Amino acid sequence: MNIELARFNMIEQQIRPWDVLDLAVLELLAVVKREDFVPLAYKAMAFVDTEVPLPGGQCMLAPKVEARLLQELGVRKHERVLEIGAGSGYMAALLAHRAQQVTTFEIRPELARMAAENLRRAGVMNAKVIEGDGAEGLQADAPLDVILLSGSVAEVPMTLLQQLKVGGRLAAIVGQQPVMRATVVTRTADHGYETAALFDTVAQRLDGFPEPTRFRF
Repeated sequence: MNIELARFNMIEQQIRPWDVLDLAVLELLAVVKREDFVPLAYKAMAFVDTEVPLPGGQCMLAPKVEARLLQELGVRKHERVLEIGAGSGYMAALLAHRAQQVTTFEIRPELARMAAENLRRAGVMNAKVIEGDGAEGLQADAPLDVILLSGSVAEVPMTLLQQLKVGGRLAAIVGQQPVMRATVVTRTADHGYETAALFDTVAQRLDGFPEPTRFRF
């Protein structure tokens, strides 16, 4: 397989058509080697328009979903980012290239080890993997600039929204199968939030998050 051609085709044929037009994001996707974050058995799927299986029945989000979320979050170099659901560490690596510091939670020990090792091998020094349940966020480090839920939830918990700075953004895939929607919530004031629906998709549930209540954000 011609890896660089496959990477080019992924960017041009999958990601650009999904309205990912930020040149900095597109350049980053060419630099961070997605194939290095894919399990060996699935290397051939690294650039395919699908979710890639991970240990424990988990999976990586499809490349176009990762790229669009990265673009919409608009992470800047001075910002601190919390990711919940490290998976293989790939999204943390992308975020780390744009942020000051990334902390990523992974509840499954095997995946936490995999993510930490992948980030180490990739030379990513400003991303830290924490093995544990990230559903309550990172209160000790709040307020945060950006929070990314790398999986789906029934609703966005207020616990996490309250950990955002004013101007901070949270991205998540929200809803119930078969209808889920990638969403970005921006904190506009101490008690104010704006929600933008981005696109419809479906993703695996994140562990540790409750199913719906009557409150929705």
